[in-house]
Amino acid sequence: MVINHIEKLFVTNDAASILREIDVVHPAAKILMLASDMQEKEIGDGTNYVILFAAKLLENAESLLRMGLSPSEIVDGFNLALKKTLELLPTFEIKLNLSKENLRDNKETVSKILQTAIGSKLFGYHEFLGDLVTQACLTVSGTEATSAFNVDNVRICKILGGGLLQSTMIPGMVLKREVESEISKVNQARIAVFSCPIDIQVTETKGTVLLKSADELLAFSKDEEASIESQIKALAEAGINVIVSGGKVSEMALHFLNKYKIMAVRLMSKFDLRRVAKTIDAVVLPKIRVPTHEEIGACDSIYIDEIGDTHVVVFKHAKSLLATIILRGSTDQLLDDCERAVDDAVNNFKALTRDTTLLPGGGATEIELASKLSEYARTCPGIEQYAIQRYAETFECIPKVLAENSGVKSTEILAKLYVGHRDNPNLGFLIGQVQSSSTQSNDIVYDTNDVKEHELYDLFLTKKWAILFATKAAATVLSVDEIICAKPAGGPKPKENKGWDNDD
Repeated sequence: MVINHIEKLFVTNDAASILREIDVVHPAAKILMLASDMQEKEIGDGTNYVILFAAKLLENAESLLRMGLSPSEIVDGFNLALKKTLELLPTFEIKLNLSKENLRDNKETVSKILQTAIGSKLFGYHEFLGDLVTQACLTVSGTEATSAFNVDNVRICKILGGGLLQSTMIPGMVLKREVESEISKVNQARIAVFSCPIDIQVTETKGTVLLKSADELLAFSKDEEASIESQIKALAEAGINVIVSGGKVSEMALHFLNKYKIMAVRLMSKFDLRRVAKTIDAVVLPKIRVPTHEEIGACDSIYIDEIGDTHVVVFKHAKSLLATIILRGSTDQLLDDCERAVDDAVNNFKALTRDTTLLPGGGATEIELASKLSEYARTCPGIEQYAIQRYAETFECIPKVLAENSGVKSTEILAKLYVGHRDNPNLGFLIGQVQSSSTQSNDIVYDTNDVKEHELYDLFLTKKWAILFATKAAATVLSVDEIICAKPAGGPKPKENKGWDNDD
């Protein structure tokens, strides 16, 4: 539970969110935090891995320093071990018939990969959300899965109330708004998108109109009415039945929109306006005019829906470039955490479109690396072998943490994994339901098992970058001789000069 500097409450186990919201002062801790931040920007997942691994490396380095090794020798050993690790990682690949081109045909496998990311935050709901995110990602990835996947194309709409299992996915956009006009549903919509208000065009210069009689006043307002009516009538005759505006819709314009049976949707955000235009494949026009055929957007249906007590406008389009996941939950904190889990899963899908190499999960990769690096350390003649050995032992922290978080004795699990890896390199720590042959019931088990058989996969890219960033961060901290911190000045705080200006 984190309360940040503006007293906002966060209840989460997402490392990136915790680090972003807490105030870190120690410079060495800040280096680890920066490494974690780089992992978030590069892959979007695995931030916790970076912090855990780097911290354990530094802890193991302490014992080497006490033995009498110099920091430069430890850093050299770590760099040798890192080089060997990056050589070994691709050799542990789990061979599946998965490539960038056939992601759409392997929906179940993709879902299993995304479930690993969600399961670390929302275990129990990971299967349901994994399927939902897979559906959304494959909807927006287009016919060619090889084209660059944009994370922003999967939108999230959080609506309070209900349970997490009531979450749904809609191809298109969902906006927490109501429509301006009386029409609340349009099928086979033809849409014009304007970034200006739907009102009489105001000139840039001020003008004064002198009216000498009531007849002149009536004639003046009639001209305004006729002007707006002619504009809206021209739009209706062009076949447009929905107008999306980035500005206000005047009452007079609304009257004529209702008269010509045109739905009006007003959006407060220019970003939402662009996203809607992208969803319906329309061009945003800066002033009111009849759009050309290429500028008109199309949508299967636009309608108002009520989810819980929240009114939403749904732009539903089967061939949309955007998809929206509607998340339901009992509290704001739960919804925020669900959003972070979904965001991690979407980032994993993006990484999958870059490289489909998969590694065994559940700590299987780490134990295999620990064994192989220990063997490698024994072949090194120099003093760096001690650092390489400690680097190998550091990998044990991942299955250890998994076991401890599940309430299982970590030493037992580590012993079982080391013994089992002589015969099976895909043996990892597994939490999940396994069908019991004796009682015909699904029992939750916390034990070592073949992760390939149970489809528990980790992404190669996430592991590679996490290990790289963690090692570099630990090496940077070790290579520092002195930490010099500027002390905050004492005495009272300087007076606030309200309304103070540089020119004064």
